[in-house]
Amino acid sequence: MALLPFIKMHGIGNDYVYVDCFEHQVADPPSLARRVSPRHTGIGSDGLILVAPSTVADCRMEMYNADGGRGEMCGNGIRCVAKYAYEQGRAPVNPMRVETDAGIKEIRLHLDGGIVRAATVDMGEPILDGPSIPVAAEGRVIDTDLEVGGRVYRVTCVSMGNPHCVVFMDEVADLDLETIGPKFEHHPFFPKRVNTEFVRVDGPTSLTMRVWERGSGETAACGTGACAVLVAAVLNGHSQRSATVHLNGGDLQIEWREADDRVLMTGAAEEVFRGAIEVAA
Repeated sequence: MALLPFIKMHGIGNDYVYVDCFEHQVADPPSLARRVSPRHTGIGSDGLILVAPSTVADCRMEMYNADGGRGEMCGNGIRCVAKYAYEQGRAPVNPMRVETDAGIKEIRLHLDGGIVRAATVDMGEPILDGPSIPVAAEGRVIDTDLEVGGRVYRVTCVSMGNPHCVVFMDEVADLDLETIGPKFEHHPFFPKRVNTEFVRVDGPTSLTMRVWERGSGETAACGTGACAVLVAAVLNGHSQRSATVHLNGGDLQIEWREADDRVLMTGAAEEVFRGAIEVAA
């Protein structure tokens, strides 16, 4: 057996175990993700993220959900990747370009004495074409009926590099996500499963959401989900193009720029602790 160092970090409660693959190799990331994620028998996280060298950007992010499934992108996770890469000298540049499975993302770091406290991520343009999200429909899916678990919901679908289904509701606090979340995630309308956001509109610049993430269940926050929520809110006439999205773990500032169609996300990044876990040599 050998000891593999790790770092526990979170972005407004969306927490991952991070491994520095500039120095260390992970032979079986899906298996390690399943091992470290359980809250009672593991380290406790929403999954595993590897910080690795890149041939096309300043560094690379590989993300695995709690069930071991590979994720294309994580908005809260990428802020923590940038924090670690900058502070550890892996990519001491600002702004920073991070390679992901959803393309290269540019990140502007908010520094305090050399420490990254927050970051603004250029999340790119939202994808609204049904087959590209993907969903089992042509064209845009905006305020469309979808029967899930015997009930008809009005849904709006957006990809921010990964698929999202946004549902606007009068109230989300008492929603039984453990029951309804998996029914959305595994619905045949979503061929690659889906992240589902349940949203209350508080005003033209304020939205409250809960999220069921594919492969991880309900999480305290989802950065790509918050971006999808703002896009969906604008498309449905609920919000201005810049708003605060309130999540269980904290707030994100999201802006969908009209000039270039790009979505910007600003939020905190925090280190929790460091340790080491035994793995096969």
